Amino acid sequence: MKVVAIGGSPRLKGNTNYLIDQAFKELASHGIKTEKIVLNEYKIGFCQGHDECASFAECKQKDDIPWIMEKFRQADGVILASPVYCYSFTAQMKTFLDRTYFAYTHNLPMKARCAGLIAIAGGDGLEPTLKALKGLLGFSNNMKVFTVSGYASSIGDAQQNPALIKQATNMGKQMAEVLTGQG
Repeated sequence: MKVVAIGGSPRLKGNTNYLIDQAFKELASHGIKTEKIVLNEYKIGFCQGHDECASFAECKQKDDIPWIMEKFRQADGVILASPVYCYSFTAQMKTFLDRTYFAYTHNLPMKARCAGLIAIAGGDGLEPTLKALKGLLGFSNNMKVFTVSGYASSIGDAQQNPALIKQATNMGKQMAEVLTGQG
């Protein structure tokens, strides 16, 4: 079993990536493999909105999305994580969301049985961000979805927030229970 996290934060040592790691520790303690893909580390072009997308054998863009999408689609569980920028998820996560259109038009389902959503804000925008992240799962089967949300403005704030750490750990535990048949 494997859980793949798609991280939308441009900060490798930021709060969002820290909380992914907390969930991963819990998943690993249940024998579940994990892989974190931080979108900012890869070449991902913007969707070009081809009217003929559904007729293409592969996306016309030559970037890292094909292998990222394949890992995302084949994972037993997924985590989508983003800080809140301008009342929603980051540009990196929006670009990823737009590029899932190819999988949608080709009826390429997700294997995941559960998902985790992480949204961290310095101010307003948590609920719209969680709603938008959940929308990314819209072309998937019926899966259990768990969330982590809260406030952390500066790098390192999440590490000093026991409630956020507990949410991330609990999310990892809940996902593990689903994946191992205990939940």
